[in-house]
Amino acid sequence: MSRKEWLKDPLLERLYAAVRGAGPIRSISVDLTNVCNLRCDGCYYFSEGMDTHRTSDAATLETFVASERERGTNFVTIVGGEPSLLLDRLQTFYNAFRLSVATNGLIKIPRDGFEDLPIGVAVWGDHATDRDLRGGGQRDVFTAALRNYRDDPRAFFYYTVAPGHADEVESVVDQCVANGNRVLFNFYGDLEDRGGDLSYEQGFGAVRDAINRVIEQHPESILMTTGLTKAITTGQLFGETWGHATCTSISSDHPSNSERIDNGKPYNKHFRAYNADLATTRRCCTAVDRDCASCFDTWGHFSWVMLNMKSHLTSERDFIEWLATTYLFYFINRLVDVDEGARLLPEIHRRTPGLVGAN
Repeated sequence: MSRKEWLKDPLLERLYAAVRGAGPIRSISVDLTNVCNLRCDGCYYFSEGMDTHRTSDAATLETFVASERERGTNFVTIVGGEPSLLLDRLQTFYNAFRLSVATNGLIKIPRDGFEDLPIGVAVWGDHATDRDLRGGGQRDVFTAALRNYRDDPRAFFYYTVAPGHADEVESVVDQCVANGNRVLFNFYGDLEDRGGDLSYEQGFGAVRDAINRVIEQHPESILMTTGLTKAITTGQLFGETWGHATCTSISSDHPSNSERIDNGKPYNKHFRAYNADLATTRRCCTAVDRDCASCFDTWGHFSWVMLNMKSHLTSERDFIEWLATTYLFYFINRLVDVDEGARLLPEIHRRTPGLVGAN
């Protein structure tokens, strides 16, 4: 059978039409500021020294926005430092692009002026774990984030799970869902080499099992498939192994990527990861020179799956996984009808019972 035949399926036709209707994404990543009000243990931003690039002035910001619009950029992932500290700069981007923002949740991004902004609110475990990793052992950041984004339709929790903390997944997800929020998972890379139950070298098998359980319990609230989860945590997709040679979210203008670009594997030709000075870029969205073996970044792996569409055309099962993952990225970022996406989410999970292309 062919893609044309597969799209006779009403669900697949609807997902495909929604993505096609929204159009292609020409994206960049931007550090809004080099300042943060937390020092999370294992945050790539400070571990990689990205804060050494000073936040640009207002004139540079205006010039940058105009330049990126002229270049054809239509979607921006806003990261930090902490974007909620500079709402005026965030407003400038919101007025110019479709975008998504990542925040630690301590300061609420107001609805007024940011009515349709997708907000990924960080949580790194249950209250004790999150306090240890993000709150310096003292601050209950998770509770503050729950309070700030209760029943906020813009917000989802971006839950970074460590390998040895799978037993916390159901409780954390239950709290987020009860708070009126959906959940997208991310995976801890242990950039400070604390080891033990934080070490990615022990694998994420128990975490995958826990995620599969919460998908069954809350199919209306989990924003990734079991297939994407396995691709991220095993680093395998159709015989390809995750790493710099295969990552698709590389800065197309950065000299460290010249060999990567020449190897013929798919990558986002438009993408650039800009530092807070808005003048320089780095190797990729989450790294300056870190070992890619420690990268389990869900945002980057979304791109890996999406840009490898051709590999997913060998079977209907594979195509469904690609289409579901692509649609969910559009849904998370409010690029398709969010009410329809909410209705379709349980059926998407029912139709994607496992990873295609990974062993």
